[in-house]
Amino acid sequence: MKLQAVIGDANHEVEINNLDGKTVAVIDGEHFEIEVSNPEPNVLLIKKDGRIYEAFVSPAESASTLVSINGEDIEVRLFDPKKLRGAGKQGVASEGTAEIKTAMPGKVVRILVEVGATVEKGDGVIVVEAMKMQNELKTTKSGVVKEIRVSEGDTVAASDVLATIE
Repeated sequence: MKLQAVIGDANHEVEINNLDGKTVAVIDGEHFEIEVSNPEPNVLLIKKDGRIYEAFVSPAESASTLVSINGEDIEVRLFDPKKLRGAGKQGVASEGTAEIKTAMPGKVVRILVEVGATVEKGDGVIVVEAMKMQNELKTTKSGVVKEIRVSEGDTVAASDVLATIE
C-alpha cells in the first residue's frame, strides 16, 4: 500500500508491505522492518530493533489524524495517490450507484450504517481491518445506502463490493 503522509509542512512517501509475516515500511526510500500488533482499538505496538513504541491513533473525524507516540502528539494527513488521480472524475460518479470496495484483503470489524440510511459524501460506511490496521471505507457520493453485502466478522478479498449507495 503506497500513501502520501503530510506531517506539518513536510510530505512523505510511505509504502507498507507484509512480506513473509513481517511488515516492511518504506518511508521516503528508507526501509524499516517492523513488527506491528493491535492489542486494542486505536492502539498499535510497533517493535523495531528490539525497542517497542506505543502509538495511540485517534479515530479520524476529519482529514487529519492525531497520533500519539510515547506521549508526543503528531498530526498526520494520509492520502492515497491513486485515489487523488481519479478525484477529478468524481462528478461523473455522483450519478447512479457508488460501490464501497476494499483495497486489500481483510476482516470487517464494524458496519457504521444500515440499509436505508442517508449518507453524505465522505461519511464512513464500513471499517475493515487489514495488516493489523483499521481502515474506514467512506462513500464517494451522497445518497441512500441500498445494500450492505457483508456482516461484522466476515473476511473480504481485495476489490470486493461491501455496500452500494444510490
